[in-house]
Amino acid sequence: MNAVSQKPRLIDRLPEVRGVYTENLALSRIVWFKVGGPAEVAFEPADEYDLRYFLAEKPKDVPVTVIGVGSNLLVRDGGVPGVVIRLGRAFSQISIEETTLTASAGALAINVARTAQRAGFAGLEFLSGIPGTIGGVLRMNAGAYHQETKDVVIRARAIDPAGVLNVLNCEAMGYSYRHSSVPQDWVFVRAELRLEPGDPDAIAARMAEIAEARTESQPVRTQTGGSTFRNPEGAKAWELIDQAGCRGLQIGGAQVSEQHCNFLINTGTATAADIETLGETVRERVLEHSGVSLQWEIQRIGIPAEGGADD
Repeated sequence: MNAVSQKPRLIDRLPEVRGVYTENLALSRIVWFKVGGPAEVAFEPADEYDLRYFLAEKPKDVPVTVIGVGSNLLVRDGGVPGVVIRLGRAFSQISIEETTLTASAGALAINVARTAQRAGFAGLEFLSGIPGTIGGVLRMNAGAYHQETKDVVIRARAIDPAGVLNVLNCEAMGYSYRHSSVPQDWVFVRAELRLEPGDPDAIAARMAEIAEARTESQPVRTQTGGSTFRNPEGAKAWELIDQAGCRGLQIGGAQVSEQHCNFLINTGTATAADIETLGETVRERVLEHSGVSLQWEIQRIGIPAEGGADD
């Protein structure tokens, strides 16, 4: 009898790197929703050069997905095929020179805001209200409290699928509301942000106000993915959801937050399919009630579980 042929392991097809490969990494331990399947292979590069080498040398048919800390991410129950890149400690540096702050893409937005505050610089306080990394901030023109990323970006560095480093000024980022036109398969690795001299105590007070406002208005201590839908032009997503009667709506273990209608939460037993189905149900009800088609702000990646409800 002929031996049964087995599909070659993806990890065996990948280039030798100085960073770390991990097979079947449980992404549910990383993302804030605490749901979803594994990464077929996860890759944590040793540095920027290691990442460039990997992208240039990997097989062309291998898909790549980049994730940060998983604060605005829904991983489907079947997991993520291909390679999931995580920018770890090697990409968390923050430095200041004159009135420019340089942050690597893996640096937490709140740490960037705190670094600026301690050095006596204003302009980045809004980042303290964004739960994510600078890479994610750059990708989606993240914003909060009447300020957006485009207001402070001087330039950014991104690596394309061929491993080529590209330096982009703010105009080249193609920013619009919660969107950048930079290709999805480019990996941001660094940003330079504009600073303004300020009083450290006054900056700290503003950041404390932002933290208090988040705690009072958002379900920050739950398993959630942050704001679920983008605000339509001239309207607020949470108001449309509330008016459509979706506050507290529940499907399986997923629920529309009673505290803030634009947040979906995992009550403890949700699957990714529960959360995505709930989100789509909310979209349908809002469209029926107001004629507005809500657009997802949360990034959804991966594939459904075989035979699952999201198949």
